[in-house]
Amino acid sequence: MNVKRIHVALVLLVFFNCVLGASGPESLARFFNNVATFRADFEQVVLDENLDEIEQSRGEMWLSRPGKFRWDYASPLEQQIVSDGKQVWVYDVDLAQASRRRLADAIGTTPATLIAGLGNLESSFYVRDLGQQGTLFWVALTPKDANEGYEDIRVGFEDDQLRLLEFVDGLGQMTRITLSAVQENPDIEDKKFEFAPPPDVDVFDESE
Repeated sequence: MNVKRIHVALVLLVFFNCVLGASGPESLARFFNNVATFRADFEQVVLDENLDEIEQSRGEMWLSRPGKFRWDYASPLEQQIVSDGKQVWVYDVDLAQASRRRLADAIGTTPATLIAGLGNLESSFYVRDLGQQGTLFWVALTPKDANEGYEDIRVGFEDDQLRLLEFVDGLGQMTRITLSAVQENPDIEDKKFEFAPPPDVDVFDESE
């Protein structure tokens, strides 16, 4: 099971919205007020402390607030991370294994609660507007809880859309997410956030 993928899936969705010309903090606030559903293609790269690439993956994600999200990793290791608002399934296709946990247990008190529309941005982060760098408008978020497992998050917006997100964990590794084919407030059927383990898959149930 790829723990970093799961962590990204839980933490990342909070940062999805931008309006051209708005500051980073305004864009984040607008997400909570205006965006109920979201989909995008993504490319994810993990870099070590020397900024050397150690992992690359890509796929598609969907969000329906509060609490529902789905990340489908297509390559190089196929994996699905699905929440129906009450529980989270992690399905490793190549390993033929699936695990289930309650959403509250999976996200705990980390900023992942913001993904589910259950948290508060100001109470979880220090927010700094980094201004414009090149074609991107950047905002930095620093967790107020030093024990969250990551140190800093940077979000970049361009042409009315979120384009880049970078966060650094306690080991100095950076995860960089690039989004494309973004859709804000699309119609997403509830069955997109449903999951049933295929036959002959080992299931680990941690939801009880």
